[in-house]
Amino acid sequence: MIFVTGGAGFIGSNFVLDWFEKYDEPIVNLDKLTYAGNLENLADVVGDARHHFVRGDINDTNLVSGLLFKYKPRAVVHFAAESHVDRSILGPADFIETNIVGTFRLLEALRAYWAELDDHSKADFRFLHVSTDEVYGSLSKDEPAFGETNQYAPNSPYSASKAASDHLVRAYFHTYALPVLTSNCSNNYGPYHFPEKLIPLVIHNALSNKALPIYGDGQQIRDWLYVRDHCSAIQRILEAGRPGETYNVGGWNEKANLDVVKALCSILDELSPRVDGQSYRSQIAFVSDRPGHDRRYAIDATKLKNELGWEPVETFDTGIRKTVNWYLNNQKWVANVTSGAYLKWIGKQYGNDEIA
Repeated sequence: MIFVTGGAGFIGSNFVLDWFEKYDEPIVNLDKLTYAGNLENLADVVGDARHHFVRGDINDTNLVSGLLFKYKPRAVVHFAAESHVDRSILGPADFIETNIVGTFRLLEALRAYWAELDDHSKADFRFLHVSTDEVYGSLSKDEPAFGETNQYAPNSPYSASKAASDHLVRAYFHTYALPVLTSNCSNNYGPYHFPEKLIPLVIHNALSNKALPIYGDGQQIRDWLYVRDHCSAIQRILEAGRPGETYNVGGWNEKANLDVVKALCSILDELSPRVDGQSYRSQIAFVSDRPGHDRRYAIDATKLKNELGWEPVETFDTGIRKTVNWYLNNQKWVANVTSGAYLKWIGKQYGNDEIA
């Protein structure tokens, strides 16, 4: 049995689905079901006896402790987090509460649970904390990619909250010997991505004949990682990672935001062309850049390759085409996700009802 937090969110739900395609080992899945947690993501495992879903908060120590002692997992994979930079700028309090305080309370519950295990189970137990490359700050165009020993330099409330949680996880290894692992991943994309992030937002707005908003000049560079590749990396780290170590997970796919949007438009032009024959590129709209927008992220995943033999399977071209196809084939999911509350938030963020 493994225990997953945030397993109804974007990466977490993909992890759960990918896990059950490969393994029969059961999962206890704890998710608060906030705006980004969606049980529709897990429709394929409804009724599957291997999947035990619990709606709850990682800040609820009594609930978490009860689940740990009831199910006795051999590992915990911690996805649960507030994760959108724009939301952290508008309202940072939730990010502090979930990402820092929530991770602390989860660690405390785990420490108590782990202390009660027999020696063999203690040695086999793992806690895998899923984090982000944003903790490292921003790179200039010519700087080398982030390695695991890069100094932390977070620039948003979101990345600062994740950096703090990383430090807590590290401290629990060095202070209490809790067998922890940390992964810092680059920008994920793929199925079940909540449509406030760049790629699903562009796909949704393009098909809805709305503007495709691009911050600033669109030259912010990110390393794009297909979500199922990320899931396979997490599985490998959980299987063979050394306790106390950090592993960077990247896709080796640096792309400027504007180039990503143009690629999406080209695929949509091919697979779902506009009725007027124009390219979706005509819907691109540049909007004011967000405060403290990091210019470039890039991940050096050499350690993960050399130590654990992991590499991504998807290139950007193959992964982005799979992603567009998924959204085209799952318009009901998109319609259900794009609720009134979501539309109001997008309008507030971009300050333009047409973009919303």
